[in-house]
Amino acid sequence: MGKKNKTISFRVSENAFEALRDIAEERDISLSAVFRDYVDELVAHEGKVRVVPKNDVRDVDTEEFPPRVEVPKSFVREHERLELEAQHLRDQLQEHKEYITRLQEALDDEESIDEVVQLEDLDEEVGNGTSTDNYQIG
Repeated sequence: MGKKNKTISFRVSENAFEALRDIAEERDISLSAVFRDYVDELVAHEGKVRVVPKNDVRDVDTEEFPPRVEVPKSFVREHERLELEAQHLRDQLQEHKEYITRLQEALDDEESIDEVVQLEDLDEEVGNGTSTDNYQIG
C-alpha cells in the first residue's frame, strides 16, 4: 500500500509544550516540523541520539550547527501544504489504478464469453421461418 504517514500522539507538561513552541518559533518552523526533524534524526542514527549541551560540544568552528537559513513562514506553510496535496494526489492515483485494474479484469471476463446471442435476432429468424438449432444460448 505504499508509504502512508502515521500520526503519533502523546501528552507533555505545559512547560515542556511551551519550551517546544519556543524552539519552533526560534527556528521559524512549525511545532510538528520540530518533531519530524527529531524523529528523522532518531531513525537515521538507529535510536542512538543524545542531547548534548552547547558548551560541551568540542568544535573548532565558531559557525553555528546546524546552519540556519532564513525562510519566510509563508514559504514553509506553502511547502507543507504542497506536501499534503502531493500525498493526496498520490493516494488518488493509487485508487484510480486499482479501479482501472478492476475494470480491466471485468472486461477480460466479458471477452471470455464465446458468443452472445441477442433475443431480438432470434425473434426475427423465427419469424422468417429459419431454425434456431444453430444457436447456443449460454
